[in-house]
Formats: sequence, structure tokens, C-alpha cells
Amino acid sequence: MRVSTSERTLNYVILVAFAIFALYPIITIVVAALQSDAEAPGGVSNFSEAWDIGRFGSYLRTSVLVSTFVVAISTVLSILAGYAFGTMRFRGRDLLFYLMLLGIMMPAEAIVVPLFFDLQAIGLTDTFWAIALPQVAQSVAFGTFWLRAFFRSSSRSIIEAARLDGASTWRILWQVLVPLARPALVTLVVLTFMWTWNEFLIPLVMVPSNESLRTAPLGLSFFSGQYTQGFALLAAGATIVALPVVVLYLFLQRHFIAGMLEGATKD
Repeated sequence: MRVSTSERTLNYVILVAFAIFALYPIITIVVAALQSDAEAPGGVSNFSEAWDIGRFGSYLRTSVLVSTFVVAISTVLSILAGYAFGTMRFRGRDLLFYLMLLGIMMPAEAIVVPLFFDLQAIGLTDTFWAIALPQVAQSVAFGTFWLRAFFRSSSRSIIEAARLDGASTWRILWQVLVPLARPALVTLVVLTFMWTWNEFLIPLVMVPSNESLRTAPLGLSFFSGQYTQGFALLAAGATIVALPVVVLYLFLQRHFIAGMLEGATKD
């Protein structure tokens, strides 16, 4: 399709406008993190001050452990569930799938209070599992929905050829379909990591008194109130907390965009 010069120019203008709209808040925070005030010396020293005062090393370590566990477990479970719902026929398949979709539609605010008392009854509050397990459940619901679409649209001829060669169901999944699903899996990993990293409500409610299990976003909220009143150190802390997600996205952006575009063409 031939695109005129005026239409191409208009497209660039719109894209530049959206880029400025998206990048302006980020640039504002980074610039604010380099400024000086009564509590901040200014420059890159603000980041070391925020790191030491806010104890972000401990908070980031907890977030990394929780995010890694949630991404790993939920990705494996999503592959298995998506493969079953997308390629197999069994009684109650559609009913079970729609029940799993409730995990996407149900907001965390609606379940966090009864979930807290359930975990308290079995002695899991104030533990690593109280933060990780609810987020695994939420991520598996979306991951199953996401990968079911991929497995449903996967080529039947490839699966039939693998069966004729004597491949088992397990082998077809892990050695034939999973390598083909790499863009969809990378997109799922990036989204799950980002949602888990930014989760605030579940760590706040499930770990009410164990300070060593505070995640980075939770630590940032306490940092702004307990350790500093200045905006420069707060901006530096916010930059530190957001940096791992930005680095992961930049590292995997090509596969992430490919997976999003591929998913947009599937039902």
C-alpha cells in the first residue's frame, strides 16, 4: 500500500506527540532526582543517599526473589494449563476455563481481606509465601488465557507430524510447541514480572509486621514518610525502584513487541 508524504508526516507527528506524552513524566522524575535540596546533596550522590537511608538493597532483594518465584512458577503452570485448554478435549473444559478467567476479572481489593484471614489461619501471614502465592494465582489466570490462544492457533500439521514420528504429548509440548511460543512466552514473562514488581496492596496487607519482607514499592512508600520529606531523595528512590523493570523491558523489547503483535492476531 502506497502512503503519501502528508500521511507519513502526520503519522510521525502523532507518534512524536505520544512519545513526548509518555516520556515527560519519566524525564521529570529523573531530573528531580538529580537536584539538590535541604536533605539531598544533588547529582548522582542522591541515589547513594537514597539507597543507604531507605535500605533499598533489602527491599530490592525481596522484590527480586518474589518476582523470580512468581514468574517461574506461573509460567510453567500457564504453559501446562494453556496447552490443556487449547489442544485437548475433556469434560467440563469450557466451564473450568471460564472459572479461571474469574482470576483476571476479580480485583485484588475484593479478595485481599478474606485471603488475609485464610492465610492467617494456616500461619502464612508475615512470610514469603503470603506475598508470592496470591500473585502466582493471579498470574496463572492471565497466563492460561494468553497461552491458550497461542496453542489453539498452533499449526495442526506440525502436531500431527510429531505424533506420526512417535512423539508423546509431553514431548510435543516441550520440544515442539514451547520453542515456537517464545515471543508469547517472553511477553508473558515481562508482563508478569512488571505486575509482580509493582504490586503494592498484597505485600502491604499480607506482611503487616515483618519489615525484612517489604518489597521495593512498599519500601518506597515508607521511605517517603519515615526517612525523608524532600522530593529529590524520593525521586531518586522512585528511580531506583523502577530501574529493574525498565532494564528488563529494554533487554526484551523486541520479543515483547513481537509477542504482543502475534497475540493481537489470535482469538
